[in-house]
Amino acid sequence: MRFGYQRYVAIREVWAARGQTMTEYALILAAIAVVVFVTYQIMGQNIGSLVNRVNTALTST
Repeated sequence: MRFGYQRYVAIREVWAARGQTMTEYALILAAIAVVVFVTYQIMGQNIGSLVNRVNTALTST
């Protein structure tokens, strides 16, 4: 009986750790999305010209 309970506790801890990791990944993904959105809002129309300047600089070297 005790072995079964110990096994149950070990399995439960593995599943709890997996859920916590998925939650952390979701929070990181949400933070990245917020940063991308804020960057887009700040830069606005400048993103296209920035990409073109980078492209020109890379192809000219």
